Amino acid sequence: MPVLIDSNVLLRSLHPGHPHYAAAGNSVTTLRLRNETLCIAPQTLIEFWAVASRPRDDNGLGLPTARVATELLSLRRLFRLLPSTPEVLEAWQRIVVTHEILGKQTHDAHLVAIMQVHSVQSVLTFNVSHFTRFPNITVLNPAQI
Repeated sequence: MPVLIDSNVLLRSLHPGHPHYAAAGNSVTTLRLRNETLCIAPQTLIEFWAVASRPRDDNGLGLPTARVATELLSLRRLFRLLPSTPEVLEAWQRIVVTHEILGKQTHDAHLVAIMQVHSVQSVLTFNVSHFTRFPNITVLNPAQI
């Protein structure tokens, strides 16, 4: 079963001081041991870069560009990248209109559109409440894996 990994899981697995550090790493390892296909989206990589490179005093990890670039390459090797296609844009537009999505939640709707187009039913995320409104999506909380 393919599982989309949200950027918050990847980011917390890089931050040993974060309370979710162990759950992030352990959940990915457990899913791998179950032979799940672990996927990411272009948006996941963009969000990862933004937070990992943002200064700590601005709620980021404050990592140097070279380190973030290395991590990005690793993520692309470790996970299957689901491409954003014109079909994803069409699916996203249907989702935001149907569910009356506003503001920052449009990013989560975009991930759901990518999941729909690529037939992925599960998402691994600490933001469980952001995805529960979408039918046919199984939300996996890393703390419960």
